[in-house]
Amino acid sequence: MTRIFIPSSLGGHMHTRRQFLAASTAAITAFSTTSAYAAGPLSVVATTGMIADAVRRIGGDAVTVKALMGPGVDPHAYRQTRSDIAAMARADLVLWHGLYLEAQMEDFFGDLGRKRMVVPVAEGLPKDQLLGHDDYENRFDPHVWMDPSMWIGVVQAVGEALGEARPDLAGTFSANANGYMEELEMLAAYGTETLALVPAEKRVLLSAHDAFGYFGRAYGFEVIGIQGISTESEAGLNRISALVDMLVTRKLPAAFVETSVSDRNIRALIEGAAAQGHTVKIGGELYSDAMGPDGSYEGTYIGMIDHNVTTIAGALEATVDPGGMSGKLGLES
Repeated sequence: MTRIFIPSSLGGHMHTRRQFLAASTAAITAFSTTSAYAAGPLSVVATTGMIADAVRRIGGDAVTVKALMGPGVDPHAYRQTRSDIAAMARADLVLWHGLYLEAQMEDFFGDLGRKRMVVPVAEGLPKDQLLGHDDYENRFDPHVWMDPSMWIGVVQAVGEALGEARPDLAGTFSANANGYMEELEMLAAYGTETLALVPAEKRVLLSAHDAFGYFGRAYGFEVIGIQGISTESEAGLNRISALVDMLVTRKLPAAFVETSVSDRNIRALIEGAAAQGHTVKIGGELYSDAMGPDGSYEGTYIGMIDHNVTTIAGALEATVDPGGMSGKLGLES
């Protein structure tokens, strides 16, 4: 898995791949002696809860991790605070997603990369496996965590970054990462088996913003987001009206709200469909850009995806166990 470190000299300018890789190699060499054998646990800051969860699973007691974006936080609109900046400046390792998810922080990461080990863990995913971005040419949809098979590649990158930061524990981190990736393979299989129970004509996922593209590709669903890939894009009245007509014509039973996005547009759709004599229910609340509450099963990556899969299948007329893959949904971890 390619490691990418971004020094500030690259921020905001176009460079050749050779220049980029040369600068990255220099940065890796500089970082290798800074915190590899730091006393005590490795201090890690991760931008998203999903990345932080992978750090916990792989690093165990050998790491401490702080997630900047907690439950219910929209990463598209997130702005770092002074305390966040201080935490990243003190950390041994900073992990961010990349793929333009934290676009508003990229310049900061470029500057920080001169002093700290800074890794965008999704940037090394094969580009031929990524979906295009609706709003930006030559950019990609960053929501790769919606497909556990794609997320495996990010978990591998997290394990490699931890191993580079602490070479003395690289073997332990690698073994832990491999065990976690096996669990993710089981999660992907659960998704395939469960969502196949949804009648073919009902396999339409309508949600607040277009975060479920990788989910749709993995499980054979048509995915419709009222807003675009970023929650900062706006849905106009024409868009709402067209979606209401689609709901009524196709007699779709459910639309879904998201924990990190306002439900205003979804409720407008439901009211519009009702005015035309068609009842659309809220199929449930999905975790799109953030995981569930801290301390809950849904507050883990596996619990988040288990919840989404089980909720979607159940709302779209499949018979499912409400406890999910292993009966843990709704339980504290």
